[in-house]
Amino acid sequence: MTRRPTRAEPPADSTAQPLRAPEITEAECRRCGTYIAGLDGRYACGVCGWVNDHSEGHRRLPRADEDPDRPPRGRRRPPLLPGLPPEPEPEPEPESAPEPQVDG
Repeated sequence: MTRRPTRAEPPADSTAQPLRAPEITEAECRRCGTYIAGLDGRYACGVCGWVNDHSEGHRRLPRADEDPDRPPRGRRRPPLLPGLPPEPEPEPEPESAPEPQVDG
């Protein structure tokens, strides 16, 4: 039996250099001024939802073939099952107790 590799390894003849670890950078949100942190100059504000453009980063983003976690070629995603997933049944409404009648 052939053992399955536990992690993706680049081919032996690959001349690509390993990717550098991303640098944590900090800035103020351009919309609301909140102090935020990001990776390599790419930011997303959790308060107001502002996101800077990916091209504003400090270095280029890696291509898919440079990703060490990318599945090997020839491996495909599993097919989606036909149809929509079943909808959950609505919860029954709680029954209210009858109100006492007041004679008056």
